[in-house]
Amino acid sequence: MTLQVTLLPVDGIPEVVEGDDLAGLVVAALGDDGLRDGDVLVLTSKVVSKAEGNASRDAKDDVVRAETDRVVATRGGTRIVRTRHGLVMAGAGVDASNTTSGTVLSRPRDPDASAVGVRESVLRATGRNVAVVVTDTAGRAWREGQTDLAIGAAGLEVLDDHDGRPDGYGNVLEVTAPAVADEIAAAGDLVKGKLARRPVAIVRGLESLVLPTGRHGPGARALIRAEAHDMFGLGAREAVLAAVGGDTSALRGFGAPAGAELVARCLGALSDTEAEVVGGTPPRVDVPLPDGDDRALGRLEARLTTAAFGLGWVPSEDAASPRRVGFVPHTQ
Repeated sequence: MTLQVTLLPVDGIPEVVEGDDLAGLVVAALGDDGLRDGDVLVLTSKVVSKAEGNASRDAKDDVVRAETDRVVATRGGTRIVRTRHGLVMAGAGVDASNTTSGTVLSRPRDPDASAVGVRESVLRATGRNVAVVVTDTAGRAWREGQTDLAIGAAGLEVLDDHDGRPDGYGNVLEVTAPAVADEIAAAGDLVKGKLARRPVAIVRGLESLVLPTGRHGPGARALIRAEAHDMFGLGAREAVLAAVGGDTSALRGFGAPAGAELVARCLGALSDTEAEVVGGTPPRVDVPLPDGDDRALGRLEARLTTAAFGLGWVPSEDAASPRRVGFVPHTQ
């Protein structure tokens, strides 16, 4: 059991430029005895990006677009996007701070691989077995302010899954899984700071979480939630507009399609009818249309289609009769 965790700032790191040996700069700044086995070396992604040559003089909007996999939400000048790494960040994490005037920095191309490279270089230079966490700053849904999180990791158990363990009262835990790498990233930032030009910190006292040499662990990518399980893949406004517009390219933001029974209940309640689940692969939900004129039925079909879209389902051509409309789960 860890009794004490110590946060140590690392001073003396010079301005990092493309081609620099980042591990060598850290080791030189720390001296011969600066690292211990079991330390966690915390690096801001900016210095990793600088060393890898990810600074650009292109317009920031162009770089953001290049890093964007899809847009999650836009409010005023703020654009929240899912990046090509799978991270959800404002402006794809592209940053114009703490870099040469007129340039912007994008994230490391493969942050986990970058962490592995630094870890192995430190081992060769010092013989010390350390873990490495590459961090970036992000906001949080429902919370003001920002904190650092892990976008790359090596030599570390990034997630401490408590599933099946009893708590102090004997209750068996099921969903508790501390994101250890994110906690380390946030802790390290307390001594790095955004204005101190101190991009490196050491977190000491977590030896039990550091893996043996040669084992790098799953990396920070293991902390990225799969889109199929993301309950907040689109902003509220964007979800409404996507559903009304029927833009199937936006369906990724709705997560995995809902189950057929739930779809039948929702659409049946909306139409005040008894929707039916029709077996098959894929399953189909048929919704009877009540009596009414064509205009009223057209409006109802539009509402059903919009609601089904929000549940990840799209219209089918195989309804049982002209007085029924059918829906099937969308496949990406």
